[in-house]
This record gives sequence, C-alpha cells and structure tokens, in this order.
Amino acid sequence: MLKKSLIINGVKRTVIADPEAFLADVLRKQLHLVGTKVGCRKGECGACSIILDGNVVRACITKIKRVPDEANIITIEGVGTNEHLHPLQLAWMVHGAAQCGFCTPGFIVSAKALLDENINPTREEVRDWFQKHRNVCRCTGYKPIVDSVMEAAKLMRGEIRKEDIWAKLPKDGTLLGSSVVRPSALAKVTGSWEFGADLGLELPPGTLHIKLVQATVSHANIISIDTSEAEKIPGVYKVLTYKDVPGTNRINGLAFPSNKGDGLERPILNDKKVFQFGDAIAMVLAENPAVAEAAVEKVKVELEELPAYMSAPAAMAEDAIEIHPGTPNIYFECGTKKGGDTAPLMDSLPYVVEDDFYVGRQPHLPLEPDVGFAYFDEDGDLMVHSKSVGIHIHAAMVADGIGIPLEKLKIVQNPTGGTFGYKFSPTMEGLLGVAAMVTKRPVYLEFNMYQQITYTGKRSPFFMHLKYGADKDGKIKALETDWSVDHGPYSEFGDLLTMRGTQFMGAGYNIPNIRGEGRTVATNHAWGSAFRGYGSPQSLFASEVAIDELAEKVGMDPLEFRYMNVYREGDTTPNGCPPDVICLPQAIDKLRPFYNEAKKRVKDKNNASSGDKKYGVGVSLLIYGCGLDGPDTSRAWAEITPEGVTVANSWEDHGQGADMGTLTIAHETLKPLGIKPEQIKLVMNDMKFTPDSGPAGGSRSNVLTGNATRVACENLVNALKKEDGTYRTYDEMVAQGLPVKYDGEWTAPCTACDVETGQGNPFPVYMYGVLMAEVEVDVNTGKTKVENLTMVSDCGTIVNKIVVEGQLYGGLVQGIGLALSEDFEDLKKHVTLTACGIPQIKDVPDNITLIHQETPRPNGPYGAAGSGEMPLSAPHAAIINAIYNACGARITKLPALPEKVLAALKK
Repeated sequence: MLKKSLIINGVKRTVIADPEAFLADVLRKQLHLVGTKVGCRKGECGACSIILDGNVVRACITKIKRVPDEANIITIEGVGTNEHLHPLQLAWMVHGAAQCGFCTPGFIVSAKALLDENINPTREEVRDWFQKHRNVCRCTGYKPIVDSVMEAAKLMRGEIRKEDIWAKLPKDGTLLGSSVVRPSALAKVTGSWEFGADLGLELPPGTLHIKLVQATVSHANIISIDTSEAEKIPGVYKVLTYKDVPGTNRINGLAFPSNKGDGLERPILNDKKVFQFGDAIAMVLAENPAVAEAAVEKVKVELEELPAYMSAPAAMAEDAIEIHPGTPNIYFECGTKKGGDTAPLMDSLPYVVEDDFYVGRQPHLPLEPDVGFAYFDEDGDLMVHSKSVGIHIHAAMVADGIGIPLEKLKIVQNPTGGTFGYKFSPTMEGLLGVAAMVTKRPVYLEFNMYQQITYTGKRSPFFMHLKYGADKDGKIKALETDWSVDHGPYSEFGDLLTMRGTQFMGAGYNIPNIRGEGRTVATNHAWGSAFRGYGSPQSLFASEVAIDELAEKVGMDPLEFRYMNVYREGDTTPNGCPPDVICLPQAIDKLRPFYNEAKKRVKDKNNASSGDKKYGVGVSLLIYGCGLDGPDTSRAWAEITPEGVTVANSWEDHGQGADMGTLTIAHETLKPLGIKPEQIKLVMNDMKFTPDSGPAGGSRSNVLTGNATRVACENLVNALKKEDGTYRTYDEMVAQGLPVKYDGEWTAPCTACDVETGQGNPFPVYMYGVLMAEVEVDVNTGKTKVENLTMVSDCGTIVNKIVVEGQLYGGLVQGIGLALSEDFEDLKKHVTLTACGIPQIKDVPDNITLIHQETPRPNGPYGAAGSGEMPLSAPHAAIINAIYNACGARITKLPALPEKVLAALKK
C-alpha cells in the first residue's frame, strides 16, 4: 500500500491505496466521488476525465502510484454545486448536451480545463480539444456540446447573463413546444445522477459479486463443466451452472405463431451447446470482484467445437447443420404482395435498375457497459435492477427461466447510460435473477467494455436485392425485393424485425405493385437485438440508394425524382394503407433551396480542386413508424395528492428524455387544474409501482405512452370536475370518499401486417424527414469526410425542442458511423470502441442544420410523433449517394471504409 496526501476539490485528503489501483477506482470506491464515470477502461471515451494539476487526465488508465504527492485534483463534484452551477453546467442543461448523461461529467471537466486555459475559443478549437482528450459521446451528435462550451465562455466573459439563456415557462403556461430543461438535467451535469455502477457501490455488506465464465468459441457442444477448483478459492461463495437454475433455464423469445422454432432456444446458462462467442456458461459468485475474476480462470469447460456459421449465406448453405437441432436455420419467412404481379410489368417498363445491398452488424457502443443487481425485498418479491428498456416484457420473458411466478418478479430500470436498443433484449436479467434465487443474497454484475461489445446484441445484418421499375415519365410502377436477415443464434424479435422489410423497402413512395420475400436466419455471430431504427436503416439503405440509381437511369435529378414519386393524397404505403399525413412534398420544397445552394457549392469546390479531393451532395428520405405493429397498448396512472399530482408510467429512458415527455404531456393535460410543473411528481420505470407501458422501442413511447399519460390525466381532471365547472381539491376528494388515483390506457388503432402479404396498417403514426449530405472524398486514400448535413424533420407537434433536436443530432451522427466506419464483424479486431469505429468529434461536421416542419399527427398526443429513430433510418444512404455524386464510386455494402471507396473508384 502507499499513502498519499492529495488536494481534491480544494480539500486535503489522505489516501491509502494499492499502488497499482487506478485513480478512477480510488476516487469512486474509496473517496465516494462517483461523479467520475468509468466506461471503457482503456482511455478511449473520456467519461473518467478529471483535472490533475491543471491537465485533463483520464483517471481510468492513471495508476495512483503515478499521481504526485500533494497533487491538485478536480472532479465534477468540484466544478459546481446544485446551488452554484458552473457556467458550463448551466449551458449543458440549456442546450440539452446531457442526454443519457454518462459522458457529461467527463466532458464538463475537460471543458473547464479548456476554458481555464482559453476563455475565448473558436468552435474548431473546442472540437480540437475534445478530440485531443478523447472525450466521446454516443448520444448528442456533439453539436449541442460545442454549443454549450461556446455559451459558457460567453457567460464567463460577461457578454451574456444566466437570465438571457435560461428558458422559462412561456407566458401561456404551456411546456409543449418549449425549450424548458428536462428534470434530470441538473443531476446529470453535477455528476449526482446515479447509474448502475454508482448504485452498486451502495449495496449492503454481504452482496455477492458475479463474474461470468464465457465461451471463447462461436459454436460447440458442451461436454463437461468442472467448477471444483474454482469453488476452493477463499472468498468464492458458489459457482453456478445450468444445473443450479431453478426454472426452465430458457428465455422466452416471444416467437410469432408462424415461426418454425418455439422461441425457447436461448439458455440463461448454456447447457448443451455454445451458440455464440461470449455465451454465459457459468457464474462465479464471490465476496468481491477480484476473487470472482480469479475463480473464473479455474472453471474448466470441455467443448467439442462445431462449424461456426458467421453470416446468413453460410448458415443457409446446403451443407450447414442446424444450429438449433430440430429447427431449420431459416426459421421465419414473410413476404410483400401489393398490387399485381411485378415480373411481366418489369419486362415492359423502360427504366429498370437492380442491385445487391448489405448493411452490417452495427454495434451500439453505449459508454456505460451493461450493469445490474438483484435482491429480495421485504414483500418477498425478486427485485432486478438493470438497464432494461422493456421492464414488463423482460419480466415475462425471463420469469419461467428463472423459476419464479411472474407476479413475484419486479424489474426496475436504473438511470441508464445509453442503450440505443440493445436493452430491448434481456441481457443479464435472467443471470441476476437466478443468482439471487439460489443464494437469497443481493447480487451484482457489471460488464466491462469488452463484454459489452462482444456479448450483447447487435444490429442484424440484412443481405438485400432490390429491383425498381419506372415508366417513361419516371413514375415508379414496380418494386421487387428479397432480403435475408442474419439474426444471430437467438430468435427473439427476429420475426418482427424481418417484417420491417415489408414495411420500409420502398417506403415514402407510391409504388402500386410490389413483390418481395424475406427470411430470418440463425447464425453463430452476435445475436440480433433492436438498434435505433430497427429494420428501417437496412431497408431504406437499399431502397434509397437504388432510388438514386433509378433517378440516374431516368435522367432526373435525385431530389426532383423523389419529389415526383413521394406520397400524396390517395397514395398507399408498401403495406397498402394510407400514410398518416402527407408532408414529404412540403419537406422537399423546404429543402430545395438548400439543395440548390449545395449543388453550386460542391461544383465550385470541384472546379477549384486539384483533383485529389472530390465533393458531392446526396439526399435520402428518412422514415420510421411509431409502434410495435398492430394494436399496441400502453398504460399510465395519475393521482391527486396534497402537494399536486403524481404521474406514473413505465416510459423507459435510454437517455432520450422520457422524463421531459411525461412531464410535458401531463402538464398540458392538467392545465385546467392550474398545476405548475414543479407540482407534478414523476414515478417511472419500477414494476413495484408503475403499470405496463410497453417497451421503449420502435419510437412508440412518445405516441403510445404519451397518449396513455394524457388519458390518465384526463381521467383525473374529469373526476375532479364539479358540476359548476370548478375542480375538487385532494381534501374534498377524500372527504367525499372519491378515488384519488386514475388509470389511463391507449391502444393504437392499427392492424398487424399479414405475414405472407405484408398488407395491414402497422403504425398509428410515422416520422418523416428529408436529408441532404455533403461530402469530401480523398480519391488517393478513399477517406470520406462528411462536411454538412441539412435535414427537414417532421415529427409532428414538437413536445420539447431541445429534446427533439438532441435526438435528431444524435441519430444523424450514428448514421455517419453506420455509413463510414462502424462494424462488428471480426471477433479479434472489433473489440474496442475505437476498433468498432465509433465517431469521434472530428469525424462529425459542426455544420448540421435542422429545419422543423410540424404536421400534427391525428393519432399523436397533441399531434406529436416520436423522433428518436427517424434520423438514423437513412442518413447513411444520403452519405453514400453523396460519395457517388462526388467521385462515381457506388458503395452498396457498408461501411464505406476507405479501401472500399478506392476499390469502387478503380471499377
């Protein structure tokens, strides 16, 4: 051990620590300064940034022995307090720069060091600073972060006052459409928002730490598991295998009736086979994590390795064995049949294009690795705390596998550092539940970033073939589609995902005749989980790049070709139903002047270029539906209290702003009561208290749970109303023996799509956008740089402007990653944030222009749609189209790495 005297946030502290301990762990675990977050543990993400003797240091890779005695350390706790915020913290709140909030303390601390050094930086200097110090954000798209630093610098220079930037409740008393700051923002910017690992440090003595024995191959039969050596290690409580699981040891994948499997192929702890790299084979439970990790190495697993099918084509080959014996590798099939037969029509049309497309296994890359804990409460309920964004559906999926009645299992969502959809699937909920069931003690499990990247679900790759046909006037008359979905080894929601091909290939255009076939394929690569967009980014990539090919063949400008073919009154979607609103022609009209300016701009750049750099502009439609398909339902409740109103729902928060959505919709509905926002208490995402609102996926929450919240509040307002038009108080309700709590429920007026034809009315509301991308391509290296993004967004009535814009920026930037850099293919290479291609701030343009168009949605709460997934539905298509416009390189298989662009140029 070593002893150091350190000055931490202005206070002299004596620290006694293991010399090899990392500074982040000393700060968090010994000094209880948990505002410093730990994400990657490799110095790649900057969440752990602190200031050490005036310099920004990544505390997760700085050993305490390297910290000088008497060093002056500043953590987020020393930057500002709730009562005395630093200008950076204030600006971060105002600009919505804290979405999930996990990266926020590191960014603010880093920015403080910048402004201490340079109180008048340019935007480019801010971006250079964060690039240099490896501060990475997965939520915001970086622009709100730069905006925040620039605003804070103005405050510090005295050019503006706090009162000038703080958004107050508008004079009409409505939050709807305002830029009022989300309720969780203050805790996030001060570092007091408690994520799962922070809560883990507060668990009681006797909590057991779990570490996993995981598969290091992708496909194998399990011959034996020997835990005897591991269990001899002092401090090991027990090593659990499948033999110890009290329940069925199976997670219920909720398979469609037409699925050829039963949906019960995924074990909690693998018993007979390994199906993918990282599969959990055993759990070591020990008194501390170091002992548990040591014991993991002593568990002996004997395997018979089998052929690993790492792509859909490999698993579909004639000689491929069944990954799940008894279930074919192609286990679900669906189709699109709209209008007449397309084959003879294609032969008669003058303009026909066809091409093959591939969108790969995009990793989610949240900066907070998966984390959770479980225990039995005083009522005998099994409480599982996790990053789940579907607490009720996950309980239904894992209860039988754990071996507990559903009514005794309660899942709680911890404050969550981003999921972007991977937590639509249960990851560790079953593991935690089994460990608590067997030991009857609190248990805690925290993944490292390697486990997060290699084990959790990924975007499912789509292998697609599309064929479009247009008449002599350029009107699209026919579409043929074929797609195979590589969904990894576990079927959960794979059938639902594959149906997205019927809904989004050709979406946005009136195409009278469509024929298509899709299939879900089991493979041995990472299991397919939801990722922002869920089937639309794959479908629309093929659809929107092929549209550009068709426009070129017809001889029309790509934007004008789209304008001629997009939905208008009387048109129908690929599913044969009318669009909820007509807004695409208007959106294109809004984009057109920006597009014409961009075309001139890239022309001038190309004329001035030496030829090493080429410039281009590309466009795409952005479309996504709000809902899970068909008559989807959500629930909420509202209760009058002596202090105001309590509103409860299970609107899970990835970081997108569920708190602000709930508050705004509740406040708008409760306005007849004269209730102020601060009188509304939110109770969210705890099955002990909150009703089944459905999962936070498919951009359904703002519409479905927003409507349920509205209905609950309306029911309360109606119950409080007296005959004279005034409203009863809480005391009057109690005195009259009237209920004070009212439920709300809302069901989408929709029909699920037919599996064979794809025809139906799947979504109550859609989101629409039109995007223009401008790129620079280095023809010597193949490297592409996105220089500008301009987007016309129509998300209906805007609920909260800074929350919506944060979602749009973040989605677009994840689209840059999908287009150019992100991949999870190579299990040896793609195992860090950097290797997976996460965009850093200099990979993203500072020039992102958002143009809002608000077309009220008939089925949305106060006319609102969702916003989170539409911006990632096809920005990658616009970027790829811009690359082609710049240099003639047509990329059809993502990501467009420099070597792919060079190869396409040579063609």
